[in-house]
Amino acid sequence: MRVTRTFLAVPAHQRRTVESAARSAADAVFLDLEDAVPQAQKGAALLGAIAAINELDWGHKTVSVRVNVPGSKSIEEEVERLLLSAPRLDTLLIPKVERVADVDSVAGLIGRHSRHRKIPIGLEVMIETALGLVNCEQIAGYSELIVSLHFGVGDFSASIGAKGVDIGLSHPAYRLATRSAQGDYSSTPLDMWAYPMMRILVAARAHGLSAIDGPCGAFRDAELTSALAVKAATMGFDGKQVIHPCQIEATRNAFVPGDGELSEARRVIAALVEAEREGRGAVQVEGKLVDYANIRMAQRVIAMAGNS
Repeated sequence: MRVTRTFLAVPAHQRRTVESAARSAADAVFLDLEDAVPQAQKGAALLGAIAAINELDWGHKTVSVRVNVPGSKSIEEEVERLLLSAPRLDTLLIPKVERVADVDSVAGLIGRHSRHRKIPIGLEVMIETALGLVNCEQIAGYSELIVSLHFGVGDFSASIGAKGVDIGLSHPAYRLATRSAQGDYSSTPLDMWAYPMMRILVAARAHGLSAIDGPCGAFRDAELTSALAVKAATMGFDGKQVIHPCQIEATRNAFVPGDGELSEARRVIAALVEAEREGRGAVQVEGKLVDYANIRMAQRVIAMAGNS
């Protein structure tokens, strides 16, 4: 899998913004033909995406294009022209995938138009509706072209009728209220997106895919940007979409283990290696039992650091 801690979104019809994205420190960039582009600019966005992919220096970045939804009037032309005219393109990001039939339709377009490509194209699938979430396990395992699942938190919020207009944030009214034996009331904030995030993550892992969280819409708020990225990284996501270059550093840092985490992981591995020499499969480390499950967890931490 490619390392994709930060996946920068940029409207394909805004050349200066695209040029900035190419120069950025993002691991991946997707040129958007969908939600960030007015209907009247769709054609210009497609031409702009092709020109930018061919003309700009993208370094080692993953370069993707978010096409329009499966079944839309423009998607066949988009897929055909991108596959024929943009050999540097790595993946197509498919929005609002709800059924395996949506994947099948795009895979069929790729089959028709990629015969002359030297490098196979990958599919990155966005789960961003209630129906898409219900079917995400079947979607994740449907095609070998799929390399990742993305959580489209904004459209998902609209799909389920959730209150609020802040992308990626839980509404402050989503709280658990309790009453003590003494009659005192208190409330605790809850995470509106924990369930869909975990379900998408599990579906991705079950089929060997990367899992990419949706963006924090409050891109000027460094603390919120960092906190939401830390949450996704802690859950096990591989990366997160960002909508502005100013979010890249904080988001990337969230997915790189700190010195303390690395030290603990190494201690766990070293302790069990020593235990094995003594014929044991478990050992106590700082008051905690460590066995082979802990080793696998520690190896994941070290692997994340190794890709930094």
